[in-house]
Amino acid sequence: MTVQAADYDHAKRSIKQSIWRGVRCKCPSCGKGKLFTKWLKVVPECNVCGEELYHERAQDLPPYLTISIVGHIVVALLMAVEARWDLSLTVHLLIWIPLATILTVTMMQPVKGGVVGLQWAIRMFGFGNEDKA
Repeated sequence: MTVQAADYDHAKRSIKQSIWRGVRCKCPSCGKGKLFTKWLKVVPECNVCGEELYHERAQDLPPYLTISIVGHIVVALLMAVEARWDLSLTVHLLIWIPLATILTVTMMQPVKGGVVGLQWAIRMFGFGNEDKA
């Protein structure tokens, strides 16, 4: 059995554009429809272009990336503050715990959107079955 080149002829999907659309919480295909119905619940399909998005399997990657990013930001700021000022432990707790919590909550949805956009762009988990891009 020979495989024709036309079998693999798919329109190229821009990885950067798809990730950016996901980070903006928009459909990775059209960039107009909403990506989420709730805070982290992805819509089954785009209400603008009809792209099926229920294939996404972001799972543990968004929390891992968020923890890594927030950790780098908070630790860098903590070290800079500690080098400059001598603050008590109570003040440190009052600064860094809320900051880490706020950063984590605000970054989780855009990070998950970026992961879904990446999955769509590289046709993971069923996103390549039909090409609407």
